[in-house]
Amino acid sequence: MPIHLRAKAGDVAELVLLPGDPDRARAIAEAHLSDVRCYNDYRQLLGFTGRAGDRRVSVQTTGMGAPSAAIVIEELVGLGAGTLVRIGTCGAIAPGLALGDSLLVERAWGDNGATRELTGEPLPELQADPGLLEALSSAAAAQDLAVRRGSVASLDLFYDPDPAHADRMRARGAVALEMEASMVFAQARRHRLKAACLLTVSDLVASHTRATPAVIQAGVDRNVGLVLAAASL
Repeated sequence: MPIHLRAKAGDVAELVLLPGDPDRARAIAEAHLSDVRCYNDYRQLLGFTGRAGDRRVSVQTTGMGAPSAAIVIEELVGLGAGTLVRIGTCGAIAPGLALGDSLLVERAWGDNGATRELTGEPLPELQADPGLLEALSSAAAAQDLAVRRGSVASLDLFYDPDPAHADRMRARGAVALEMEASMVFAQARRHRLKAACLLTVSDLVASHTRATPAVIQAGVDRNVGLVLAAASL
């Protein structure tokens, strides 16, 4: 049995959705899955497995930041996970993104210590799985949903005292900031898994504007629906 996820072989599905927030994990499982069972509540790293149609799906809390996500994903690998999709939020730093928008992440700059340590690269550039990107884009098109594709920077600091940091990452091509995507992609590359990331814009960084909880929840539900639709393609 892993140290932090008190689960055993067979508890975790091949497809795992990865929200950071345990309350969000519970809400996703209850709203989108049937026959749900909680396989872990240790350290509030809530993990659930249920069914979406004929497919088993797990929803696993990662916690906040790359170090916590690294632990959770390492243990998920040992429990049989094969496809990882981060479902989370981000702060937009580029024009054209509004509160509540969906962002399909093509690549993540690992501007954090854990991703640098794991990859051995000074500023790793991690890619999402191309097949998952196309499946999610096709699912969005089939539902006539607007989903932007772009790059993010995964940071250590939520409250960053350096106001120029966002400008530097935008200059590299990032359209939003968040904290876990680079680790999800790095662990997927290391363990030869498939990984993707769908984010809801919760904040506009320049104006310090935050979406309401209802707007964020609607975006999360929309993104989960896209993943489950794509999984059936």
